[in-house]
Amino acid sequence: MTGPGDAGMDRYARQVRFAAFGAEGQSRLSAATAAIVGVGALGCVSANHLARAGIGRLILIDRDVVETTNLHRQLLYDETDAASGIPKAVAAARRLASINGGVAYKPHAVDLNAGNIETLLQGADVVLDGTDSFGVRYLLNEWSAKHGKPWIYGAAVGSSGMTMTIRPGTGGPCLRCLFPEPPGAGALDTCETAGVLGPIVDLVASVQSMEAIKLLGGREDALHGALLQTDLWHTGWQQLQIGGARRPDCPVCAARRFELLEGEGAEPLTASLCGRRTVQVSPASDTEIDLGRLAARWTQLGIVELHDYLLRLRRPDGLVFALFPDGRALVSGTDDPLTARRLYAELLGE
Repeated sequence: MTGPGDAGMDRYARQVRFAAFGAEGQSRLSAATAAIVGVGALGCVSANHLARAGIGRLILIDRDVVETTNLHRQLLYDETDAASGIPKAVAAARRLASINGGVAYKPHAVDLNAGNIETLLQGADVVLDGTDSFGVRYLLNEWSAKHGKPWIYGAAVGSSGMTMTIRPGTGGPCLRCLFPEPPGAGALDTCETAGVLGPIVDLVASVQSMEAIKLLGGREDALHGALLQTDLWHTGWQQLQIGGARRPDCPVCAARRFELLEGEGAEPLTASLCGRRTVQVSPASDTEIDLGRLAARWTQLGIVELHDYLLRLRRPDGLVFALFPDGRALVSGTDDPLTARRLYAELLGE
């Protein structure tokens, strides 16, 4: 695939004209690779901005499929995507390719974990956080510290959000410096419990995108260097300076212990997805499944839909079982992990 520069720099003339960025910044951006982990609300906005700005390559990682409840805030998807239940990473790549075909897109409809993070993020110059999982964020934080690569934390729920750019090796804090332990179950609001309004998503992800453009364009001096917090309902903004917040006893950036990367403290086999009655079930070990073979066996169990990227079974009891080639499944219609695991065992025999 051709690079953004091959389409003519006039496409980016308005941003090149911004003196602090210029032609040099555009050239650097066009040669860079960004990874977006979670192509939901935040990830859609970030991917859109970076693709339109002429990033060289975008790695898109998301474990979920598009549903109607996503459409009020996840701006790359439409009703056709929701009706087909297409994986978000695939739908996002298709949409972005129609916006800027000069960018190289690499979609991955998988769950980022310790077993695949090194492969999925290979070559990434920066990682943008679009996930709703603190487990994944702590994993990204370890990967960042290990490889000396920056990542940009972001979160939005209700009408408020926050973001922070983490740059290992610069003397600043990592995520574990500021949040030594992940929040306990139920300690924080989620989009399921508190809802979320679209504009706060746009704001947080736009700040993340601008930070990525500064980093990739070689303008680190323009980074905000803070933990930014905002609430659009009450129109409030806080900029918490964190330059001196690095902990000398931090297990990650100081002691360089990468327990999550090494498989310790891994996420459980089942995990409920935010915002709807869906449970993800992951296999205990790496596997590869022949979806076509299973599709033929499941025809008596309900309505079967076979795609290149997943096999979906719509059961008479209302449960929907979506299986991916890596053995991961999304069970919709329940929020009970035991029900999801039992159905997984019934259908796959493990």
